[in-house]
Amino acid sequence: MKFKIIIGIVAYFASFVFSLSQANEVNIFSARHYDSDVQLYEKFTNKTGIKVNVISGKSGALEKRIIEEGSDSKADLYITADAGRLGAFDAKGMLQSGLNTSAIKAAVPNNFRTSKWTGIAKRARIVYFAPERVTGAELAGLTYESLADPKWKGRIVIRASNNIYNQSLVASLVKNNGKGAAAEWSKGMVSNMSRSPKGNDRAQILAVAAGEADLAVANTYYLALMLSGKKGPEQQAAAKKVKPFFPNQNDRGTHMNISGAGLVKGAPNKANAIKLVEFLLSEEAQNHIVNNTFEYPMIAGVSPHPLVVNMGLDFKQDLKTKVVNYGKKQADALEVMTAAGWK
Repeated sequence: MKFKIIIGIVAYFASFVFSLSQANEVNIFSARHYDSDVQLYEKFTNKTGIKVNVISGKSGALEKRIIEEGSDSKADLYITADAGRLGAFDAKGMLQSGLNTSAIKAAVPNNFRTSKWTGIAKRARIVYFAPERVTGAELAGLTYESLADPKWKGRIVIRASNNIYNQSLVASLVKNNGKGAAAEWSKGMVSNMSRSPKGNDRAQILAVAAGEADLAVANTYYLALMLSGKKGPEQQAAAKKVKPFFPNQNDRGTHMNISGAGLVKGAPNKANAIKLVEFLLSEEAQNHIVNNTFEYPMIAGVSPHPLVVNMGLDFKQDLKTKVVNYGKKQADALEVMTAAGWK
């Protein structure tokens, strides 16, 4: 009898220790590729005692692993760039509610979050131009829609149609203007490309600097990254040859997107995952993010990196179009781009 009691006590204690260890960790599947994020997680651990385990990889591979592991997955948070990715992953039933605490709702504007995923930083997808070849008169009133104007024929570079940033941009056009209008726009864009799409966002900026095009479409943080010198003196010099332009200032505003975190369905450490998201939206964490990644802060009261500030902060952001629509309209966006011959 005593033996059974002792065994029972040992089993209970072991179970308690195991559950305690479980409660003191959080598992992140992250498609972000910033070393500074690891430093941020270390700050969270120092503050809370909660250990952060990070699995890094490309978004597609991470999503595939979470889906295949199913109820055996250890993933608590899925962190990635672009609301379109988070929305599409949510549509597969892989996220759960919980990111709607009072702290999160107070920090993040409604159009940049759902109860299952939320933005942790913002970015704008804008136009870059060559000031010696593009006049102020040409740029006056420029919108994403007017990029399809024949006057830009052979003058634009932009990434391929399989790029999520472009898919989300076109999804926003589908949402705002309708699928038919977005289809015609996509045809106009293809006609106006100076070359077949290739390379990343920085490659588009480099093409304008090299005289291969007059306009490029790319995210804001890439120019700041190049200007910082972190990508070498050649890219820094090239970045100085282009200027940023924020489209749609006379109507809905410039297209905005996010880096975000989604709460994975069946997360074994759900409470800790929510705590981590709330920490990422704190002033301390937001300052860390923007000064290392050149993104815009998600919360009010935090200033972007000086190189981003120099690009201009007085532009009108599109706060009308909820980013959840990027996932909802993603299939339509890809359909019209493909039909237009957008490589």
